[in-house]
Amino acid sequence: MTDDLLNRLEHFYDAVPRDRAKVERHGGLELFLKQNTPYPFYARPVLGGPAPTAADLAAVRARQRELDVPESFEWVDETTPGLLPLAEASGLTVLRAPLLVLDPARLTAATDLARIVDADDPDAAAQLAAVAAVAHVGFSSPGTGVGDSGVTERDTAMSDPDGDTLTRQLADIRDGVRANAFAELPGQGAVASGMYQRAGDVAEIVGVATLPSARRRGLGGAVTALLARHALAQGARTVFLSAASEDVARVYERQGFVRVATACIADPPA
Repeated sequence: MTDDLLNRLEHFYDAVPRDRAKVERHGGLELFLKQNTPYPFYARPVLGGPAPTAADLAAVRARQRELDVPESFEWVDETTPGLLPLAEASGLTVLRAPLLVLDPARLTAATDLARIVDADDPDAAAQLAAVAAVAHVGFSSPGTGVGDSGVTERDTAMSDPDGDTLTRQLADIRDGVRANAFAELPGQGAVASGMYQRAGDVAEIVGVATLPSARRRGLGGAVTALLARHALAQGARTVFLSAASEDVARVYERQGFVRVATACIADPPA
């Protein structure tokens, strides 16, 4: 692990939400508020700013409650080590997620288990809807264990994105700042999915999920490896991701990712 690598990741984290978020600064923290996106954002340390304080944390949480947005914070522990104890002292629950970076020399060989969504494919809208539905079902049953939820639950969760959202997604794909991938099983359609988002020459793989009924078949790993390979082909020098648990991290390690740090995600207790 090098300071240069963590610095590259910090610049990525800072850049990604800026074109679709309003930004408020509260001392050593910045609160990103969604604009032109259906997904809520979070607060994180100011890039190159002072160390966040307990007062900064309290001010952001008060503002989030005022705006009725999630009280959510994200940061890298090794970059901002003082924030973890402050977050826990304030009553937030902190997920310590393994942060892994791709070693291209270890990237697994290409397979035909997964494919990338082509924005110009006539079925692109349906594929993106399936990708989102798989993620919804997969993340509703976290972990790597096999379960009962499958294509029935996926189809129930399926909905077409609204016109503006679909237009933005397709434009991002064409611009190379986003890519979606999915894996299918015969007669079942999409059962695993994921995406990456790119800023400059850094890409983060996010949202990798597999329907519980289709787990333990290498499909999530195949989606991850394909996204990594695609990002490199599009010019990314650094490809990284965060794992929700040590078990999930081991799946990514088998695809060529190496743990370099710990990503912290803080929210109020359920």
